[in-house]
Amino acid sequence: MIESLKKTYRKLRMDFRFFYSVNWIKTIYFNYKMFPYNTAKKLPVFFYGKVKFSNLSGNVSIEGPIKKAMIGFGQKFEFPSTSKGTAELSLKGNLCFKSNAHIGLDYAILIDKDGYCEFGFMGCLGSNVKLICTQKIIIGKWCGIGYDSKIIDTNSHPMKNTLTGKVYPISSSIELGNYNAFSNSVSIMPGTKTPNNCVIASHTICNKDYTDLGENILIGGIPAKLIKNNFARDWESEKEMLLESKRVK
Repeated sequence: MIESLKKTYRKLRMDFRFFYSVNWIKTIYFNYKMFPYNTAKKLPVFFYGKVKFSNLSGNVSIEGPIKKAMIGFGQKFEFPSTSKGTAELSLKGNLCFKSNAHIGLDYAILIDKDGYCEFGFMGCLGSNVKLICTQKIIIGKWCGIGYDSKIIDTNSHPMKNTLTGKVYPISSSIELGNYNAFSNSVSIMPGTKTPNNCVIASHTICNKDYTDLGENILIGGIPAKLIKNNFARDWESEKEMLLESKRVK
């Protein structure tokens, strides 16, 4: 009896904290602005904490069954759990969620007018991650980008070869494989492609296609290169904990 009361109390306390962590004004506004009524009323996208909507002229789509709070912006799932209140979302292009996805604190996300950004199931951006999409960024299922990282598909400025006069492309698509574990402070630059089951060391710069290296690899360095074969994150041992901590039901 006492143990049952304790469990009930703990659940009520967690639910109470969850309720007051949600930015209900931004959550309701975003859902009803971006989705048809039958989708919006289910509130599939939750915003936590302070966030600036600098542009919401683009489109958001969710594939598969719609559930409440299946996509979270500003979630506290890592240390530190305190926010600087600098989160900003500028959505001019197309943002697609294949299912549940999670974004940490103090994110900065820009999807330009011609950009397409896709999150696979349990795609995740850690805290203080900057994402700029002008062309195409694909984040595979169970692909996590560590805190303080950047994923940017453009050089922002025109560049050329001073000898030949050749002009380099400003933008190039990024495609990150399934079950990728990006450590903290990684720069993911235009043209990056990674295989499935890949681990990327912290403070790495990724800037090319690494899929020919095969799966179950560790890459790292400036720029990234193969460090170790037969190396993978043990996702199966963590899945239940990750699903619970990110409130996936």
